[in-house]
Amino acid sequence: MSRIVITVQGVYYVLTGLWPLLSMATFEAVTGPKTDDWLVHTVATLVLGVGIALLVGGRRNDPSMETLALAGSAAVAFTAIDIVYVANGTISGIYLADAAVEGVFLVALAVASLRPRHA
Repeated sequence: MSRIVITVQGVYYVLTGLWPLLSMATFEAVTGPKTDDWLVHTVATLVLGVGIALLVGGRRNDPSMETLALAGSAAVAFTAIDIVYVANGTISGIYLADAAVEGVFLVALAVASLRPRHA
C-alpha cells in the first residue's frame, strides 16, 4: 500500500511543481499574487524534485525507508507551512486545500506503515 501512496504523492508533487513553472499567471489566479517569482520557481523546482524522487522510490514493491522518510517529512513540512502562513495571513486560504491533501498522504502513510514490511 505504501507504494501506491508514494506514487500518488509523487504525481501530485510533480503536477504542483510544474504548474507555476508552466503558467505563473494561472498559478497566481488560484493562489493569489506573489511578490518574488524567483522564490515561487525555486520552491516549485524543489517540489518537482521531491515528486520525481518519490516516483522513482515508489517503483519498488517495498519502498525504502529513505523514500518513506522523504514522503512523510515532505508532507509534514508542507502541512506546517500551509497552516502557519494561512493563519498569519501571509498566504491565501486556498493553501488549506493543500494542507488537507498532505494530511491524507500522512494518514495513508501511517496506515501503510502499520502493515508488515517484506523481508
